[in-house]
Amino acid sequence: MTNQPNRQNQPYDPYGQQPQAWPGQAYQQQGYEDPHAAQQYTQQWQGQTWETQNHQAVSAQAPDHQAVSAQAQAPDPETAILTPQSPQTPRMSQTPRAPQGPAAPAGADADASGYGPATVGGNARVTDAQRARAEGRSPIIEPGMQPAALTALLGLLLAGAAAVGTYALLVPLVVLQAVTAAGWFRLNGMWPARQGIALGFAGALAADAALLASGRSPSAILGTIGVWVLLALVLQLRSHADPDERMYGLMATVAASALAIVAGGYLAAAADAVTVGAVAVGVAVLARALPLPAPASVVVSLLAAAGAGIAMGSVTDLGTSGAFLGAGAAVCALIGHRVASYDYPSRFVHFTAGVALPLAAAAPAVYVLGRALA
Repeated sequence: MTNQPNRQNQPYDPYGQQPQAWPGQAYQQQGYEDPHAAQQYTQQWQGQTWETQNHQAVSAQAPDHQAVSAQAQAPDPETAILTPQSPQTPRMSQTPRAPQGPAAPAGADADASGYGPATVGGNARVTDAQRARAEGRSPIIEPGMQPAALTALLGLLLAGAAAVGTYALLVPLVVLQAVTAAGWFRLNGMWPARQGIALGFAGALAADAALLASGRSPSAILGTIGVWVLLALVLQLRSHADPDERMYGLMATVAASALAIVAGGYLAAAADAVTVGAVAVGVAVLARALPLPAPASVVVSLLAAAGAGIAMGSVTDLGTSGAFLGAGAAVCALIGHRVASYDYPSRFVHFTAGVALPLAAAAPAVYVLGRALA
């Protein structure tokens, strides 16, 4: 019988008759039990390793050629790279990482946009509202002297235009109504809200047109408010937003429209009442912006408004009764000023709602007191 070649040490032939035997089966077939025979075919990890938490090299006892082969198979190139300093002693070196220091303060190296510099820990910009909440301060932040000066300027324009005529009064009045609608939406944190602002401003223009068509009858203001409330309700019902957002938008739209329309009361009031009331509002807001304690500032504002009413009343037909009109208009103006100061308002709020709300809130008082004191 011819001897068959031993296939156990030959590679597997897919076209052969017998498959390749596993390493170590030859010992079992021959009756030998070698516990160390299978270990020579087992892959073993030997070489230098590192701790994944702090990425520090930990030496392990292994031959140099095994350390090199193990390190060559090491994954995760982002945490460590192989930098052999000599053929015999390769070492693991860490990749350089940027130190994570404390975040830079909000005002340090701020650019023109108001944002702080880029930091490893993220954007460290803190708004005025967040800073005030963190420090436990009051949510009331008053507009200050610049918005008060703009309010006084707009009041002077209303007073001068009222003395000229009805159509001259329309120019500063339309500006007041537009700023009122925009400022109310921004005060409520809704920006951009082009649809609501446009709707409120359109209501104000409709009320002005109705006043001129009806001979400056105050019923035109009430009728326009009713129509615009219904229109705002229909538009919000057609919205696909969440119910809470629709209700919030409805309230903001109705309030902005009502305030802008109510500002048309200057057009319905007598010219002398508009002159006295607008000047008194401007003086009251300027006095309120003085650096005084709040109670004292309110008292000074009312007294200054009453004095301005007497001064302007002597120029018009109201006389000394202008003091009551000026004080009444100042009370409503301070309420509008307080509303514009609530809930950590931004600078944009101060230059819109802070300018317009005192004058818009004083319009009903100017109309009612002007007719009562005429």
